[in-house]
Amino acid sequence: QLQASGGGLAQAGGSLRLSCTASGLNFSSYNLAWYRQVPGKEREYVADLSNGGSTNYADSVKARFTISRDNAKSTMYLQMNSLKPEDTAVYYCKLSLYDYRRWGQGTLVTVSS
Repeated sequence: QLQASGGGLAQAGGSLRLSCTASGLNFSSYNLAWYRQVPGKEREYVADLSNGGSTNYADSVKARFTISRDNAKSTMYLQMNSLKPEDTAVYYCKLSLYDYRRWGQGTLVTVSS
C-alpha cells in the first residue's frame, strides 16, 4: 500500500511538501517517482529517484522541486518550492522495480495566483 499526503492549497511562490509512505515491501530496493495529472490531460512525469540515489527532474520543475527518500521510514518526499499556478494537479507517487509498478492514490495540489 502507498499512502500519499501533503497536498493542499498554496499561493504562487509558496512551498508544499508531499509525502508517500509505503508498507509491506522492502522500500529501499525500489526506484521512486512522482507524476502529476491535470483533469483532461495525460499523467506527466515530475521526478524520479533511483534505489542507487540518482535523481532526474522534468524541465518544468528543475531547480524548484526536490525528490528524496527516507528508507528507515519507508517514505518518499517531494519538496516543492516557488510554486506556480501551472503546478496545480493531482500528484501521484510510484514505486517500481524491474517490471513491478505500484501507484499511490493521488493528492491534490492547488496553487493560486
